[in-house]
Amino acid sequence: MTTRTLVFDSPFLLGFEHTRALVERAAKAATEGYPPYNVEQLADDRLRITMAVAGFSPDQLQITLEDRQLVVLGRRDGADGAQAAYLHRGIAARGFQRTFVLADGMEVEDASLEHGLLHIDVVRPEPPRQVRNIPIRTVG
Repeated sequence: MTTRTLVFDSPFLLGFEHTRALVERAAKAATEGYPPYNVEQLADDRLRITMAVAGFSPDQLQITLEDRQLVVLGRRDGADGAQAAYLHRGIAARGFQRTFVLADGMEVEDASLEHGLLHIDVVRPEPPRQVRNIPIRTVG
C-alpha cells in the first residue's frame, strides 16, 4: 500500500479539504479510459464534451450534475447480443461511468446524441452586474 501526500496535507493549508477532494476526484477521472472523449472550447465561456458512446441509446444514458460534479452513466441491459457468437468483438459492450468536475459557475446547457457521439454543452453565464450605492457616514 502506498501513501500519497498532497500539498493540501500541509498544516499551513487548513480548511482546504473540499479542494483536496476535488483534486482527488479529478485524478481518478483522468485514469478512466472508457469511453473516449474530447473537450472542445467553443468560446471563452462555452465548452463541449463529446463522448464516443456508439451502441448506446438515449434511454441507456444518464447525465447528472450534483455539486459541480458532472456524471455520465451508460448502462447495458445485457440482452444486446447475449446470444451472438462473435468471431471478433472490438466494440465495447460494457457500461461505464465518467465523471467531470466543473468549475464554480459552470452549468450544463444541453445534451444531444448524434451518430454515436454524446455532446454535452457546458457554459459559464456572465454574472449579473450589480451596482450598489455606498452610503457615506459623517464622523464627528
